[in-house]
Amino acid sequence: MPDYTTACPRNCYSTCSMLVEVENGRVRRIEPHPGNRAAPGGLCLKGLSYAERIVSPDRLLRPLGRAPGVDGLHPVSWDEALERIASRLLDLRERHGPQSILYCSGSGTKGLLNAAGMHFWRLFGGCTTTYGDLCWPAGLEATRLTLGENKHSAPWDIVNARLIILWGKNPAETNIHQMRFIDQALERGAKLVVVDPRRTESSERAELLVQPRPGSDGALALGIAHLLCRNDRFHHEFVERHCLGFPEFSELVREYDPDHASRLTDVPARTIERLSGLLADTRPATLCAGFGMQRYTNSGQTMRAMIALLAITGNIGQPGSGWQFANLQSAVFDAVKDPLAFYPPEESDGVVRVSISTARIGQDMLATRDPELKMAWVERGNPITQNPETPAVLQAFRALEFRVVVDQFLTDTAREADIVLPAKSLFEQSDVIGAYWHSYIQLKQKILDPPPDVKPETEIYRLLAMKLGIRGEVLSQYFPGPADSEVEEWVERKLAPFPELTLARLREGPVPAPGNQEIAFSDFVFPTPSGKIELLSREAARRWDVDPLPRYTTPIEFTEQRQKKYPLHLITPNTKNRIHSQFGNLRMIRDVSEPLEVSISPVDAARCGIADGTLVRVFNDRGSLELPARLDFSLKPGCLSIPNGWWISEGGTVNFLSCGRETDMGHGAAFHDVLVEVEKAAR
Repeated sequence: MPDYTTACPRNCYSTCSMLVEVENGRVRRIEPHPGNRAAPGGLCLKGLSYAERIVSPDRLLRPLGRAPGVDGLHPVSWDEALERIASRLLDLRERHGPQSILYCSGSGTKGLLNAAGMHFWRLFGGCTTTYGDLCWPAGLEATRLTLGENKHSAPWDIVNARLIILWGKNPAETNIHQMRFIDQALERGAKLVVVDPRRTESSERAELLVQPRPGSDGALALGIAHLLCRNDRFHHEFVERHCLGFPEFSELVREYDPDHASRLTDVPARTIERLSGLLADTRPATLCAGFGMQRYTNSGQTMRAMIALLAITGNIGQPGSGWQFANLQSAVFDAVKDPLAFYPPEESDGVVRVSISTARIGQDMLATRDPELKMAWVERGNPITQNPETPAVLQAFRALEFRVVVDQFLTDTAREADIVLPAKSLFEQSDVIGAYWHSYIQLKQKILDPPPDVKPETEIYRLLAMKLGIRGEVLSQYFPGPADSEVEEWVERKLAPFPELTLARLREGPVPAPGNQEIAFSDFVFPTPSGKIELLSREAARRWDVDPLPRYTTPIEFTEQRQKKYPLHLITPNTKNRIHSQFGNLRMIRDVSEPLEVSISPVDAARCGIADGTLVRVFNDRGSLELPARLDFSLKPGCLSIPNGWWISEGGTVNFLSCGRETDMGHGAAFHDVLVEVEKAAR
């Protein structure tokens, strides 16, 4: 029997529970924990690769520093690294104030102890930090405005669906455990529809594959709604009881007849009619929306239009039905469980300046004044690779006087640092984590001691605080001591308000979050201002200056003039063996991964005189990449596809081509508004 129960803390749907066997201080075997009903069948390759990740020869095992006049990073002692950081912090606070320092934390790992960073900066006297998020805020805000809360039914409930729509989602690669439930539903007679410009692995069992023009999904949803309303195929009783603004919504969708919607989306009118018929005739229906399509400048309104399809057909609150996007029922420790947590405060609290948009991080860093930014501290993220508009991000980081990065590997961002501090692995400190697809609370249990010169982030902050003269009770309140018992005492204090959650119980396996609702909205309570599903949202208009109805607008980048110069839509999907820029540096991942290529349809390849394997240049006025071309018959003509997550040192990041823009709501990153052209490379 394996020795330990723990859980994967990565930014991933499944948040798998794991049983880990240790022998002679090394991980010998990793298996799935059967107590996690959402992910019982096996771990993905990334989860299995933890056995390599913690002993990788590329793992950072001691601090690195950059010496004046010497190229590159070199090993330094912890004392020297902390002294240099403390000296810089004190100097910058004296000369420019604490808000000259940017604290930038990503979402590379989940956990309660991640809050230690902001506690440190408040004790220091302040900092500047980011707002918004790269991942999903437009969809979160659209869901909150429409349904009142971000939650969905338990993952296994989809087995009860008779119709499943995967809209902009490819779970066969990015949410592999969901495919197990979808397969069970199909075996019971359910129908599967996939909406995606690519023919993905998830579409192989689909009854219908719909390939819209990127960014036009809102128009497609409204075209379907037009037919449901015109043909009187909506659910009258549900709409009357539970929906606000249906008369106005039905008037709006009159504009989106099948021919008009077809022109906007490039989807044949007969396909739109077929989609409408499936939704009208097949209940219950579940719509699973991916994160990619809510990274456009029109995507909040797009997601509202998609939710409206479920509302007007009565597919909410019943087994097998509903909207699957984000399930924040495990966020019981958070003060706020909705997208408001991503908003900048209305007024600064005088200590922490929340002024850097995550979507525009490079532009905003360069534009910051009073005071200018002089230093950055980065943890749990790789913004130079993953944030939009990499050229601007690089310029902004290189303009700083001093940079500190905490990471396990020498990422593109770490390579720009003056000090790099080695981070712990998931097995080297206990913590409690939630999830965003299922609602389990889990203990990420300590299994191994960290290598001698690696310290958990809480210990880094504790030691640095002491260098700055911060001691006493305030220190222990926010930063547990290095002993395992001190960490567990800290965690137990966080668990104390929830009698169902104890360390003893969590050591046995995952525990459902207190108050978990297995069928979301089964009580038909919608915590919106009206208490109903809001097809018309006055809050949306007031807060985000958008139409109170989910009206379609073309993404900002996709103007007729710009499309003449850059006629191809760039799609940047995730791949099954990476989580964005994580894991790709491991040998076992590289051995089974395809090389970095640009996929192009034969139609577009013929226009440009490109053959399979040709080295091509993909470019726009923001940057370029040179990659081999792969002719792909599954890709919609007019699109190029390059997977995201590759480092600059591996051949280049897709964010050389993206623009730092925000979504229409939620302060998300609209970096899928990208048009490019392709040509044969000069060399």
